Amino acid sequence: MNPTALGPSDAADTMGTSARLKGLLRTARPRQWVKNVLVFAAPLAAGQLNRPDVAARATLAFALFCLVASAVYFVNDALDVQADRAHPVKRRRPVAAGVVPLSAAYTAGALSAATAVLVSCLAGTGTLTVVLVAYLLVQILYVTRIKHEPLYDLAAIAAGFTLRAVAGGAAAGIDVTPMFLVTAGSGALMMAAGKRYSESVQEGEGRSRTRRSLGSYSASYLRMLWQVACGSVLMAYCLWAFSLDTEGLSAPWPRLSSVPFLLATLAYAMHIDRGDAQAPEDVVLHDRGLLALGGSWLVFFALGTFGV
Repeated sequence: MNPTALGPSDAADTMGTSARLKGLLRTARPRQWVKNVLVFAAPLAAGQLNRPDVAARATLAFALFCLVASAVYFVNDALDVQADRAHPVKRRRPVAAGVVPLSAAYTAGALSAATAVLVSCLAGTGTLTVVLVAYLLVQILYVTRIKHEPLYDLAAIAAGFTLRAVAGGAAAGIDVTPMFLVTAGSGALMMAAGKRYSESVQEGEGRSRTRRSLGSYSASYLRMLWQVACGSVLMAYCLWAFSLDTEGLSAPWPRLSSVPFLLATLAYAMHIDRGDAQAPEDVVLHDRGLLALGGSWLVFFALGTFGV
Protein backbone atom coordinates (compact mmCIF):
# COMPACT_ATOMS: atom_id res chain seq x y z
CA MET A 1 0.00 0.00 0.00
CA ASN A 2 1.22 3.49 -0.82
CA PRO A 3 2.04 5.30 2.47
CA THR A 4 0.66 8.56 0.99
CA ALA A 5 -2.77 6.92 0.63
CA LEU A 6 -2.98 6.34 4.38
CA GLY A 7 -4.86 8.71 6.61
CA PRO A 8 -2.90 10.73 9.23
CA SER A 9 -3.65 8.33 12.08
CA ASP A 10 -2.93 5.26 9.93
CA ALA A 11 0.39 6.72 8.78
CA ALA A 12 1.34 7.52 12.37
CA ASP A 13 0.45 3.98 13.46
CA THR A 14 2.56 2.53 10.63
CA MET A 15 5.55 4.67 11.52
CA GLY A 16 5.08 3.84 15.20
CA THR A 17 5.00 0.11 14.53
CA SER A 18 8.12 0.29 12.38
CA ALA A 19 9.99 2.30 15.01
CA ARG A 20 8.84 -0.09 17.71
CA LEU A 21 10.08 -3.14 15.79
CA LYS A 22 13.43 -1.48 15.17
CA GLY A 23 13.54 -0.54 18.84
CA LEU A 24 12.88 -4.14 19.88
CA LEU A 25 15.71 -5.31 17.63
CA ARG A 26 18.07 -2.75 19.15
CA THR A 27 17.00 -3.78 22.64
CA ALA A 28 17.83 -7.41 21.78
CA ARG A 29 21.48 -6.24 21.37
CA PRO A 30 22.53 -8.27 18.26
CA ARG A 31 26.07 -6.92 18.64
CA GLN A 32 26.31 -8.67 21.99
CA TRP A 33 25.66 -12.05 20.38
CA VAL A 34 29.35 -12.30 19.55
CA LYS A 35 29.83 -13.37 23.19
CA ASN A 36 27.88 -16.52 22.44
CA VAL A 37 30.62 -17.95 20.20
CA LEU A 38 31.96 -19.27 23.51
CA VAL A 39 29.52 -22.17 23.11
CA PHE A 40 31.88 -23.61 20.47
CA ALA A 41 34.81 -23.68 22.90
CA ALA A 42 34.15 -27.06 24.53
CA PRO A 43 33.51 -29.00 21.28
CA LEU A 44 36.58 -27.37 19.74
CA ALA A 45 38.76 -28.19 22.75
CA ALA A 46 37.58 -31.80 22.56
CA GLY A 47 38.44 -32.00 18.85
CA GLN A 48 34.82 -32.84 18.01
CA LEU A 49 33.69 -29.69 16.22
CA ASN A 50 34.45 -31.20 12.79
CA ARG A 51 31.70 -33.77 13.33
CA PRO A 52 28.47 -32.61 11.63
CA ASP A 53 26.22 -33.70 14.52
CA VAL A 54 28.37 -31.92 17.11
CA ALA A 55 28.63 -28.78 14.97
CA ALA A 56 24.84 -28.76 14.51
CA ARG A 57 24.17 -29.08 18.24
CA ALA A 58 26.74 -26.39 19.08
CA THR A 59 25.12 -24.09 16.51
CA LEU A 60 21.74 -24.75 18.10
CA ALA A 61 23.23 -23.84 21.48
CA PHE A 62 24.57 -20.60 19.98
CA ALA A 63 21.15 -19.66 18.61
CA LEU A 64 19.37 -20.48 21.87
CA PHE A 65 21.87 -18.47 23.90
CA CYS A 66 21.24 -15.51 21.60
CA LEU A 67 17.56 -15.81 22.51
CA VAL A 68 18.04 -16.08 26.27
CA ALA A 69 20.65 -13.30 26.32
CA SER A 70 18.26 -11.00 24.46
CA ALA A 71 15.47 -12.00 26.87
CA VAL A 72 17.60 -10.73 29.75
CA TYR A 73 18.33 -7.46 27.91
CA PHE A 74 14.60 -6.87 27.39
CA VAL A 75 13.87 -7.34 31.09
CA ASN A 76 16.94 -5.37 32.18
CA ASP A 77 16.02 -2.31 30.10
CA ALA A 78 12.44 -2.41 31.36
CA LEU A 79 13.55 -2.60 35.00
CA ASP A 80 16.23 0.08 34.59
CA VAL A 81 14.14 2.54 32.58
CA GLN A 82 14.32 5.34 35.17
CA ALA A 83 18.05 4.93 35.83
CA ASP A 84 18.78 4.75 32.10
CA ARG A 85 16.95 8.02 31.50
CA ALA A 86 19.40 9.68 33.89
CA HIS A 87 22.42 8.26 32.04
CA PRO A 88 24.00 10.35 29.23
CA VAL A 89 24.30 7.34 26.89
CA LYS A 90 21.78 4.77 28.11
CA ARG A 91 18.93 7.27 27.86
CA ARG A 92 19.02 6.64 24.10
CA ARG A 93 18.05 3.00 24.61
CA PRO A 94 14.64 2.33 23.00
CA VAL A 95 12.84 1.56 26.26
CA ALA A 96 14.30 4.57 28.08
CA ALA A 97 13.54 6.79 25.08
CA GLY A 98 9.91 5.65 25.03
CA VAL A 99 10.14 3.97 21.63
CA VAL A 100 9.46 0.52 23.13
CA PRO A 101 6.74 0.37 25.82
CA LEU A 102 7.50 -1.46 29.05
CA SER A 103 4.80 -4.04 28.33
CA ALA A 104 6.37 -4.82 24.94
CA ALA A 105 9.81 -5.24 26.48
CA TYR A 106 8.55 -7.63 29.16
CA THR A 107 6.52 -9.59 26.61
CA ALA A 108 9.46 -9.89 24.22
CA GLY A 109 11.68 -11.05 27.07
CA ALA A 110 9.21 -13.72 28.21
CA LEU A 111 8.65 -14.99 24.66
CA SER A 112 12.38 -15.14 23.89
CA ALA A 113 13.16 -17.09 27.07
CA ALA A 114 10.21 -19.47 26.67
CA THR A 115 11.06 -20.14 23.02
CA ALA A 116 14.68 -20.99 23.83
CA VAL A 117 13.76 -23.41 26.62
CA LEU A 118 10.97 -25.02 24.58
CA VAL A 119 13.17 -25.55 21.50
CA SER A 120 15.92 -27.03 23.67
CA CYS A 121 13.44 -29.45 25.23
CA LEU A 122 12.00 -30.46 21.83
CA ALA A 123 15.53 -31.00 20.48
CA GLY A 124 16.18 -33.52 23.24
CA THR A 125 19.13 -31.62 24.72
CA GLY A 126 18.23 -32.01 28.38
CA THR A 127 21.58 -30.90 29.78
CA LEU A 128 21.58 -27.81 27.57
CA THR A 129 18.10 -26.98 28.85
CA VAL A 130 19.45 -27.08 32.40
CA VAL A 131 22.29 -24.74 31.42
CA LEU A 132 19.88 -22.33 29.71
CA VAL A 133 17.57 -22.26 32.73
CA ALA A 134 20.56 -21.77 35.06
CA TYR A 135 21.74 -18.86 32.89
CA LEU A 136 18.29 -17.28 32.95
CA LEU A 137 17.99 -17.65 36.73
CA VAL A 138 21.44 -16.17 37.37
CA GLN A 139 20.88 -13.27 34.99
CA ILE A 140 17.37 -12.46 36.19
CA LEU A 141 18.69 -12.52 39.75
CA TYR A 142 21.48 -10.23 38.55
CA VAL A 143 19.24 -7.61 36.92
CA THR A 144 16.75 -7.59 39.78
CA ARG A 145 19.10 -7.68 42.77
CA ILE A 146 22.72 -8.80 42.47
CA LYS A 147 23.84 -6.04 40.08
CA HIS A 148 23.72 -3.69 43.06
CA GLU A 149 25.78 -5.95 45.33
CA PRO A 150 29.58 -5.58 45.12
CA LEU A 151 31.54 -8.75 44.35
CA TYR A 152 28.36 -10.77 43.75
CA ASP A 153 27.70 -8.72 40.61
CA LEU A 154 31.11 -9.79 39.29
CA ALA A 155 30.36 -13.41 40.15
CA ALA A 156 27.07 -13.25 38.22
CA ILE A 157 28.73 -11.73 35.14
CA ALA A 158 31.52 -14.31 35.24
CA ALA A 159 28.94 -17.09 35.65
CA GLY A 160 27.19 -15.91 32.51
CA PHE A 161 30.36 -16.25 30.43
CA THR A 162 31.25 -19.59 32.01
CA LEU A 163 27.80 -21.05 31.34
CA ARG A 164 28.17 -20.06 27.70
CA ALA A 165 31.44 -21.98 27.53
CA VAL A 166 29.83 -25.02 29.15
CA ALA A 167 26.73 -24.90 26.94
CA GLY A 168 28.42 -26.23 23.80
CA GLY A 169 29.65 -29.30 25.63
CA ALA A 170 26.24 -29.78 27.21
CA ALA A 171 24.51 -29.63 23.82
CA ALA A 172 26.90 -32.12 22.23
CA GLY A 173 27.22 -34.47 25.20
CA ILE A 174 30.89 -33.62 25.75
CA ASP A 175 32.29 -33.60 29.28
CA VAL A 176 34.24 -30.48 30.15
CA THR A 177 37.48 -30.93 32.07
CA PRO A 178 38.35 -29.16 35.34
CA MET A 179 41.14 -27.27 33.57
CA PHE A 180 38.67 -26.06 30.92
CA LEU A 181 36.40 -24.75 33.66
CA VAL A 182 39.28 -23.01 35.45
CA THR A 183 40.41 -21.36 32.21
CA ALA A 184 36.87 -20.29 31.24
CA GLY A 185 36.00 -19.12 34.75
CA SER A 186 39.22 -17.14 35.20
CA GLY A 187 38.85 -15.52 31.79
CA ALA A 188 35.26 -14.61 32.61
CA LEU A 189 36.28 -13.05 35.94
CA MET A 190 39.03 -11.09 34.23
CA MET A 191 36.51 -9.62 31.76
CA ALA A 192 33.99 -8.84 34.51
CA ALA A 193 36.51 -7.18 36.83
CA GLY A 194 38.11 -5.41 33.86
CA LYS A 195 34.71 -4.06 32.84
CA ARG A 196 34.07 -2.65 36.31
CA TYR A 197 37.60 -1.28 36.53
CA SER A 198 37.15 0.55 33.23
CA GLU A 199 33.82 1.95 34.41
CA SER A 200 35.53 3.12 37.60
CA VAL A 201 38.23 4.87 35.58
CA GLN A 202 35.67 6.58 33.34
CA GLU A 203 33.25 7.69 36.07
CA GLY A 204 35.73 8.24 38.88
CA GLU A 205 36.67 6.00 41.79
CA GLY A 206 33.84 5.40 44.22
CA ARG A 207 31.31 7.32 42.12
CA SER A 208 28.53 6.18 39.83
CA ARG A 209 25.23 7.82 38.99
CA THR A 210 23.54 4.67 37.73
CA ARG A 211 25.40 1.64 39.17
CA ARG A 212 25.36 1.53 42.96
CA SER A 213 27.77 -1.39 43.30
CA LEU A 214 30.48 0.52 41.46
CA GLY A 215 30.64 3.06 44.25
CA SER A 216 31.64 0.26 46.66
CA TYR A 217 34.78 -0.69 44.75
CA SER A 218 38.15 0.96 44.94
CA ALA A 219 40.24 1.09 41.79
CA SER A 220 43.03 -0.81 43.55
CA TYR A 221 40.67 -3.66 44.52
CA LEU A 222 39.33 -4.02 40.97
CA ARG A 223 42.85 -3.87 39.59
CA MET A 224 43.89 -6.65 41.95
CA LEU A 225 40.93 -8.79 40.88
CA TRP A 226 41.50 -8.58 37.14
CA GLN A 227 45.24 -9.05 37.52
CA VAL A 228 44.79 -12.18 39.67
CA ALA A 229 42.26 -13.51 37.14
CA CYS A 230 44.65 -12.71 34.28
CA GLY A 231 47.45 -14.69 35.92
CA SER A 232 45.08 -17.56 36.65
CA VAL A 233 43.78 -17.86 33.09
CA LEU A 234 47.30 -17.79 31.65
CA MET A 235 48.56 -20.41 34.08
CA ALA A 236 45.55 -22.70 33.59
CA TYR A 237 45.73 -22.53 29.81
CA CYS A 238 49.48 -23.16 29.67
CA LEU A 239 49.18 -26.12 32.07
CA TRP A 240 46.48 -27.57 29.82
CA ALA A 241 48.45 -26.96 26.61
CA PHE A 242 51.68 -28.48 27.92
CA SER A 243 49.91 -31.45 29.48
CA LEU A 244 48.48 -32.70 26.18
CA ASP A 245 50.08 -35.67 24.52
CA THR A 246 51.59 -34.37 21.26
CA GLU A 247 52.89 -37.74 20.11
CA GLY A 248 52.00 -38.34 16.47
CA LEU A 249 51.52 -34.66 15.69
CA SER A 250 53.76 -33.03 13.10
CA ALA A 251 54.28 -30.13 15.53
CA PRO A 252 53.38 -29.44 19.19
CA TRP A 253 50.41 -27.27 18.17
CA PRO A 254 48.76 -27.03 21.61
CA ARG A 255 52.00 -25.77 23.13
CA LEU A 256 52.52 -23.31 20.31
CA SER A 257 48.95 -22.04 20.79
CA SER A 258 49.96 -20.75 24.23
CA VAL A 259 52.06 -18.00 22.59
CA PRO A 260 49.23 -16.14 20.77
CA PHE A 261 46.92 -16.90 23.69
CA LEU A 262 49.32 -15.24 26.12
CA LEU A 263 49.85 -12.24 23.84
CA ALA A 264 46.13 -11.83 23.17
CA THR A 265 45.34 -11.97 26.89
CA LEU A 266 48.03 -9.40 27.66
CA ALA A 267 46.78 -7.19 24.81
CA TYR A 268 43.29 -7.28 26.30
CA ALA A 269 44.78 -6.54 29.72
CA MET A 270 46.33 -3.42 28.21
CA HIS A 271 42.83 -2.21 27.29
CA ILE A 272 41.66 -2.85 30.84
CA ASP A 273 44.64 -0.96 32.25
CA ARG A 274 43.80 2.01 30.02
CA GLY A 275 40.21 1.94 31.25
CA ASP A 276 38.56 1.35 27.87
CA ALA A 277 37.25 -2.20 28.37
CA GLN A 278 33.71 -1.31 29.48
CA ALA A 279 32.35 -3.26 26.50
CA PRO A 280 34.45 -6.42 25.93
CA GLU A 281 32.82 -7.13 22.57
CA ASP A 282 33.80 -3.70 21.26
CA VAL A 283 37.40 -4.19 22.40
CA VAL A 284 37.66 -7.51 20.56
CA LEU A 285 35.95 -6.36 17.37
CA HIS A 286 37.82 -3.07 16.98
CA ASP A 287 41.39 -4.06 17.88
CA ARG A 288 42.91 -5.52 14.71
CA GLY A 289 46.01 -6.71 16.50
CA LEU A 290 43.88 -8.56 19.04
CA LEU A 291 41.82 -10.09 16.23
CA ALA A 292 44.99 -11.26 14.46
CA LEU A 293 46.30 -12.85 17.65
CA GLY A 294 42.96 -14.49 18.23
CA GLY A 295 42.95 -15.88 14.71
CA SER A 296 46.49 -17.23 15.11
CA TRP A 297 45.54 -18.87 18.39
CA LEU A 298 42.48 -20.45 16.80
CA VAL A 299 44.58 -21.97 14.00
CA PHE A 300 47.12 -23.51 16.40
CA PHE A 301 44.37 -24.60 18.77
CA ALA A 302 42.38 -26.30 16.01
CA LEU A 303 45.44 -28.04 14.57
CA GLY A 304 46.25 -29.43 17.99
CA THR A 305 42.79 -30.56 18.99
CA PHE A 306 42.06 -32.15 15.63
CA GLY A 307 45.38 -34.03 15.75
CA VAL A 308 46.94 -32.61 12.57
